[in-house]
Amino acid sequence: MKRLVLIFLGVFLLAITSLKAQNRADFDLEQFVEELFSLQEDDVNYEDLYESLLLLYQNPLDLNDATTRELQSLYILSIPQINSLQTYIQEKGKLLTLFELQLIDGFDNATIQRLIPFVTVDPNDAVADERPLLKRILEERNNYFITRYERVLEDRRGYTPPENPDDSRYAGSPDKLYLRYRVSKSQDFSLGFTTEKDPGEALTFDGTTKRRGMDFWSAHFMLEKQGKLRKAIIGDYQLQFGQGLLFGAGLGVGKGSETVNTVQRVTLGIKPYTSVLEGGFLRGAAATYEATDQLMVTGFYSRLNQDANIRENDDPDGFPEFFSSFQLSGLHRTQNEISNKRVVSETVLGANAHYSFKNGATAGLTLTSNQFGLPIQRTDAPYNQFEFQGTSHYNIGTYASYNWRNFSLFGEGAIAKSGGFGGIAGFITNLSPRVDFAMVFRSYDRDFHSFRGTAFAEGSRNINESGVYWGVKYTLNRQFYLTAYYDTYRFPWLRFRVNAPSEGNDYLVRLHYNPGRRVRLYGQFRKETKDINTTDAENGRTIVAAGTKTQFVTNLEFSVTSDLKFKSRVQYSDFKLNGERTDGYAFIQDAVYSIGEWTFSGRMALFDTEGNENRQYAYERDVLYAFSIPAYSGRGIRNYFLLQYRMSRKIDIWARIARTTFYDRNEIGTGLETIQGDKRTEVKLQVRYKLK
Repeated sequence: MKRLVLIFLGVFLLAITSLKAQNRADFDLEQFVEELFSLQEDDVNYEDLYESLLLLYQNPLDLNDATTRELQSLYILSIPQINSLQTYIQEKGKLLTLFELQLIDGFDNATIQRLIPFVTVDPNDAVADERPLLKRILEERNNYFITRYERVLEDRRGYTPPENPDDSRYAGSPDKLYLRYRVSKSQDFSLGFTTEKDPGEALTFDGTTKRRGMDFWSAHFMLEKQGKLRKAIIGDYQLQFGQGLLFGAGLGVGKGSETVNTVQRVTLGIKPYTSVLEGGFLRGAAATYEATDQLMVTGFYSRLNQDANIRENDDPDGFPEFFSSFQLSGLHRTQNEISNKRVVSETVLGANAHYSFKNGATAGLTLTSNQFGLPIQRTDAPYNQFEFQGTSHYNIGTYASYNWRNFSLFGEGAIAKSGGFGGIAGFITNLSPRVDFAMVFRSYDRDFHSFRGTAFAEGSRNINESGVYWGVKYTLNRQFYLTAYYDTYRFPWLRFRVNAPSEGNDYLVRLHYNPGRRVRLYGQFRKETKDINTTDAENGRTIVAAGTKTQFVTNLEFSVTSDLKFKSRVQYSDFKLNGERTDGYAFIQDAVYSIGEWTFSGRMALFDTEGNENRQYAYERDVLYAFSIPAYSGRGIRNYFLLQYRMSRKIDIWARIARTTFYDRNEIGTGLETIQGDKRTEVKLQVRYKLK
């Protein structure tokens, strides 16, 4: 009775303070992704993360039965909060309502609002779905087709008639086509395919050039929880074990404004691959078997033909034929690109054993080997001296995690065939009810080779780096909270465009102010110092010097009503190197208006930047499953308008147009992508049809 009274009082308190649960129909998943994971300097592919969150949104996680690993994978709850939730359920019994989260120690209103769209509670034991698999698939609500069309309206050189017979031109039209089918249910099954034609690629059937209609095809079929067989997949897939040192599926979140909860990764095992990035995934079969209640064993096999430029060796003592690296652009527009399509095979074979101890600790062992159809041989540049060369490779790695009181400890280590070692270790804790803290150590030898690793790092690969990261989140009160990190790192050997061992550091501070449901404001400061090549002004020689980039961001969101929202953003940066200083800025104004089944959103952005180091990156709203994070470079203005219309319960339509006008040039792009003029206009149309 006492518990029911507390729940009633909690619901009443929510009502009178207007802090009610998030309306799932009004939830903006794209905005959630943007807020939780700060954008980086590169155009990051968010599709895998978005799809994982969308699947959870459509099939919410039951808090009463969720494991620690599943709760961590949300990137919302800290370890102390997860511990508090599990302790509450053990002591009080299963949750009766989501409003009961207010009664759990450490659950503030901001956390609850972010969590509610992805979770549910069922006080009764879940009833197994005994329907035949085919019927479950056909009757699943999350069952849809998506088709998308894109095009740049201005003429580009690659699509114009050649001026002489030796001129290269694109083989196909400037249209980009995309088709996707997916039916899935969390913890049960997943089935789908994705196909795409990039601009310039031809729609043709030609077996000799490995072109079969659309240029890229991907498909998968996965079953889960079939007795002792926990997961089994055929087709395209990814793997996620430990901290991602050997296999890191999907997006490695890295450094951003969420400075604590995102530094630790969790073992998710097998995941379907549904992106259109045409390399780096696995194609074949994998399965996870429950050997005992505590031991999971995963075996995997993949054979994937990838793009590469095959060369003949002039050195009689070297490989007769070789390639320097896989080409991951996925573009097959010109004769050279077409000739490089899927010419080198990669076979991956391995296994993983994952053990869960009764005290909550986990440990795992991963073995994997790679076999290439032709040898890899890098160029003889000094920075490539310790890169992998040859046709075969293997890794052996182990990982562990353990929750002790308010500490979540984690780590992973691995060795490569070369003998190079890679390791990462860290912890997350709360120093007080208001302060969360994280620390991560990493060390990757200059000859440590891991072809699918995405563990925490400053560089894009887990090689030739060591560093220490500190992250903190401080909640001042209900309106203010602060996030910050500091990261220092070293590169023991040379790197591309850095002709000596080098070092660097960066830090970020963001202050959030949320005075009410209608207003959200934050200010962010980031500074990064890193060694790069530059030219000595006195003698013209190449030297290595520290370049320093400073960034400022202010962001204000204001909801006039529940249907009309505005967002204003100012970004500024400057870069200093060798006594010279450049800068850049962007002023951005967004608006979103919803009425009935229609949603309209748009932007006006003014930018003025000097040099590549001051390019301004800003997230843009886009059609479902597409993410636009353009680099504002030079001087100009960019506008876009996005329309979404829910025609019926089964049909959704998106239409988008974006235009960039430059004030500092009369020619845009280079090579075959050159546009004669100062404007670039992109149009996009997408339809989603739900079968149920």
